[in-house]
Amino acid sequence: MKNDYHFLALLLIVLTLAPISMAAQFKLTAEVRPRTEFRNGFKTPTSTGFDPAFFTEQRSRLYVDFADEKYKLRFSLQDVRLWGQVPQIFKNDAGTSFLSEAWGQYFVSETFSVKAGRQIISYDNQRFLGGLEWAQQGRRHDALLFIKEDKTKGMKLHFGLAFNADNDRPEPGYLQGPGASFYSVGGNYKSLQYAWYNKAFKDEKGSLSLLALNATLQNADSTVSNKQTFGIIPRLKVGKVVLAADVYYQTGQVGGASVNAFLAGVNATIKTKATPLTLGVEYISGKDDDDTSSDITAFSPDYGTNHAFNGLMDYFFVGPANGSVGVLDLYLKTKFKVGKGALLLHGHQFLTGSRQLDAEGGELGKGMGFELDAVYVRKLAPAVTLHVGASALIGTETLTTIRPGNQKFNQWAWTMITFKPTLFDSDDSKKKKKK
Repeated sequence: MKNDYHFLALLLIVLTLAPISMAAQFKLTAEVRPRTEFRNGFKTPTSTGFDPAFFTEQRSRLYVDFADEKYKLRFSLQDVRLWGQVPQIFKNDAGTSFLSEAWGQYFVSETFSVKAGRQIISYDNQRFLGGLEWAQQGRRHDALLFIKEDKTKGMKLHFGLAFNADNDRPEPGYLQGPGASFYSVGGNYKSLQYAWYNKAFKDEKGSLSLLALNATLQNADSTVSNKQTFGIIPRLKVGKVVLAADVYYQTGQVGGASVNAFLAGVNATIKTKATPLTLGVEYISGKDDDDTSSDITAFSPDYGTNHAFNGLMDYFFVGPANGSVGVLDLYLKTKFKVGKGALLLHGHQFLTGSRQLDAEGGELGKGMGFELDAVYVRKLAPAVTLHVGASALIGTETLTTIRPGNQKFNQWAWTMITFKPTLFDSDDSKKKKKK
């Protein structure tokens, strides 16, 4: 399978280069991104006697972009692996190379297009729909999009559709028969329908986005459930202050349980002579420990870039972290210029988003802990960027009671270097020929 992907990459390059005309655009980009991490309480508190984890994970990609007058194409091949997971001399690999993106977009008119294939679906601040590019593998959807965008009116309207199937049965039986449409891939929707609308205000004063999304989920008994998420995402610039908010409400069903959950956040960013300051609060509903109903009151940001929210140590909504507790996040963010780079500093005070009880039935305190994140970013070259990060989280008795792990002081450190050069760009070649 590994060799098949390598052959496909070379074949795509050859086939794409061959028919290029002066009117078409072809671009070939590469990416190599190793990230080394020291984890000692990442995602959940560490425990007495546990050893820290230390490893390097690398993402390698090849992007092939082609654009003609009426359409665009993108192919992105990707390999994700841990350093050392494959011996130096080997005949069989671990199978970590795969297709990251493969989509085509046809422009019916100047303002209307259709986009189909494996792609990133990302909007606004990526709170609910995002590419999750922090994760080496990213998040991708196999979907069909209808896109209406009018730059003169500052308007965007997207409709997205998806229907997922899996290959757990031989092809002839997969076409028809009992249970032929049962979807067995965990952690994914069976089908998806959404509409996203964005209106930009005049003079760059802000914008307003609206989202309506339905996810159809496969139940174990062959029935399906439908969960809906509705969002309002406004952004407004008032003088030197930028106000941003997002409000989401979830309803519908998961299994036999009714959904009634919400997320609400607001922040203000002001630019000072030294640095921008962002002060914000976000509440994500949870489920009270003494709530014996089957209702789901814990909001789930299902398809977002959750690493960008609620602290970089990923204690909330990354994987199964935090269960249905919910969270109230009070945060302050800033950014300083340091030499030829920049230093990002984030502080978070976390409280529970629901009422939690101890083993004796007494109510636990709301406070879960404080996290401080620091990230240094420097551009080493036009195609090379260095990141160095360190985080610490000081938890409370509440945190160690409701989560695995018993240590209150937890740390995480990492460094990442990204190489993303343009290997070939037909636009550059055309400019040189004109000279």
